[in-house]
Amino acid sequence: MSKSTGVRAQQADQTRARILQAAIAVFTRDGYSGGRIEKISAEAESNDRMIYYYFGSKEKLFVKVLEHTYEQFNRAESTLQLDPSTPVQTLRQLVAFVWDYYVSHPEFVAILSIENLHKGKHARQSGELRRLSGEAVGVLRPIIDAGQQQGLFRQDVDIKHVYLMIASLCYFYNSNLHTLSSFLGQDMAAPDERTDWLAFIQDMVVRGVMVLPG
Repeated sequence: MSKSTGVRAQQADQTRARILQAAIAVFTRDGYSGGRIEKISAEAESNDRMIYYYFGSKEKLFVKVLEHTYEQFNRAESTLQLDPSTPVQTLRQLVAFVWDYYVSHPEFVAILSIENLHKGKHARQSGELRRLSGEAVGVLRPIIDAGQQQGLFRQDVDIKHVYLMIASLCYFYNSNLHTLSSFLGQDMAAPDERTDWLAFIQDMVVRGVMVLPG
């Protein structure tokens, strides 16, 4: 590859990345319907033609946004130092990671909420989401296996159920943060409220998989 070809390839990668980040910002702020191509190109300091050139259509761009948000989650999760030999503590650590990720990445919650409003039609077009979801669920397996081998966790635990329990307990609070604050008359975004909820859901998840006393 010539030097000029390498530079052009690097510039193309940078343009794609800039458009993708702009799309995440615009879709998060304006939703799918309101996230028009011209808004995204303006946010990316690019032009409409480049978006169609690199991504094909607004719909295909949103599919890439979905894949990217899951990929980023998995990448962050892969950096965790999880020790299966201490399954109870490690499970609590994993719950804390998922919770903190949802809190610090509101765009992740927003993109998932948008896609559910559209009944998952973009997710069904992705060839990557099944692989990405498998990676996310797979993180739990060595923790659950170790807990079962040590006689701490129930033998009938379904890893998919544990994943759904963690995801739902973290997602619902954050996706409904504003309505819950109004309904309950409390600022659910306050640090002490979030800390209390994290401690509660860590206990709930651990108790959900523990062997019940005879």
